[in-house]
Amino acid sequence: MNDAADVVVVGAGAAGAVLAARLSEDPARRVILLEAGGRGANPLLRVPLMTGILLRSRYANWSFRTEAEAGLAGRSTAIPRGKVLGGSTAINGMVWARGRPSDYDGWAQSGLRGWAAEHATAAFRRIERFSGGASDIHGGDGPLPITDADVRHELIDAFLAAGAQAGYKPTDDFNAPPCEGVGRYHFTIAGGRRWSAATAFLRPAAQRANLRIVTRAHATRIVLEQGRATGIAALVNGRETIFRAPEIVLSGGAINSPQLLMLSGIGPADQLRAFGIAVAADLPGVGQNLHDHVLVRVEHACTRPITLQSLTRLDRAAVALVRALVSGTGPAASFPLAAGLMVRSDPAMEEADLQSHFLPGLTTATLRVPFLAGPLRAGDGHGFMANISQMRPESRGEIRLASADPLAAPRIRPNYLADARDRTALRRGVAILREVFAQKAFDPYRGAELSPGVDIRSDAEVDAWIARTADTVHHAVGTCRMGSETDLGAVVDDRLRVRGIAGLRVADASVMPRITSGNTAAPSMFIGQRCADFIANDA
Repeated sequence: MNDAADVVVVGAGAAGAVLAARLSEDPARRVILLEAGGRGANPLLRVPLMTGILLRSRYANWSFRTEAEAGLAGRSTAIPRGKVLGGSTAINGMVWARGRPSDYDGWAQSGLRGWAAEHATAAFRRIERFSGGASDIHGGDGPLPITDADVRHELIDAFLAAGAQAGYKPTDDFNAPPCEGVGRYHFTIAGGRRWSAATAFLRPAAQRANLRIVTRAHATRIVLEQGRATGIAALVNGRETIFRAPEIVLSGGAINSPQLLMLSGIGPADQLRAFGIAVAADLPGVGQNLHDHVLVRVEHACTRPITLQSLTRLDRAAVALVRALVSGTGPAASFPLAAGLMVRSDPAMEEADLQSHFLPGLTTATLRVPFLAGPLRAGDGHGFMANISQMRPESRGEIRLASADPLAAPRIRPNYLADARDRTALRRGVAILREVFAQKAFDPYRGAELSPGVDIRSDAEVDAWIARTADTVHHAVGTCRMGSETDLGAVVDDRLRVRGIAGLRVADASVMPRITSGNTAAPSMFIGQRCADFIANDA
């Protein structure tokens, strides 16, 4: 079998799948796509409501964990990452949140050419098949269906009404400026099925003679020759194989990409030497600038038995799964975190800095499938909740090697909530959700506040509760950040080329210099699209 190509892409997630599919549109360009996980043939991956289980299971999931976090009261937290074709888009919440124009214009203003809002909008229009049709903002004939949240529930209607009663302007598109208010989200769901990056991009491309997709291929090192990347060493079914190409692109995400760079001798020299790794390029920024969205949840009991609690009964859960699998209908064929807020923690701010998702239940994790996530449990009774997170966190952490073993997980130190501004924003977010739940629209449904609880009121009490309960939104970014020539901590330039190593790029969420406002799957696809453009134009 030919293990040589023009481009080798490592990682088939949001960015890598788009990148490999776009590059292979040129029949003269040979592309090899390596994925450590499997093909994702399990039909449960296509069921939207399975998200709550997939994020907590070991199936199709790297199942990383952070180290103990001071900002989380000494807790460690799970960091789910998709390990399957489609990457995290195969297990995530499917929310299509592109970020606001100022996110990308901020990148461009820092000296990154080709990354302004106009470039993002153009890329998104090529990616999207928007249910509302093409416009100046949305694309109408791209590979990825973008649909309105079609789940209907009276508690969701109550949340939308309560948000308006609290003074937040209704919106029907969080991806259209000003990207603010109360409304329903858009999703990568169509026909009652999840559409991952693999479904939209790799499935149509898989039959191309010039695209080879290799699953169960765990990349262990970048092959370097005289300062140039010439290949990738990977364990395929337990045997090392070298995949060679003049262009290597890492798309493993904000945890795996910096780890592979460091294992290959590209990163902070002192850290590499400590593990006996020869230094090929001393790049102190590799693994630094880790940041993520962090959420807390405000929960209420519900006075009416109308919530997702009903799906914790085994018979009802089974019927919902069968309906979703067979016909793409029923409660499991949509994702119930359908509505939310994008609001300002401080009215004096120019733009929203908080994002919330409402759920007509207490958790999606109460639905359990034994072979994936342990036994069914009864749940916590009828209730509803909303989470809230800061979209522009200031706290920064790092990824470090735990050993020189490529099969060992790295050390993940997010440094959550280390910056006081992050704690203040979340505290204000809790107050905003309490205000929304206090509105007249919730009068028929509002039971006792379960969390934080009525006894937690002072700033100090709320801050302590946040530390005890905060969790990741699964949006890790920034560990191979883009930067201008004068940015000494940058890992890649504005064409995603790794400093000091020819023939090597990184294209995934790790290159974000600063996280976008909202969920990160869409921005990661944009990064994959831009990398494909750069490689095509540089050829």
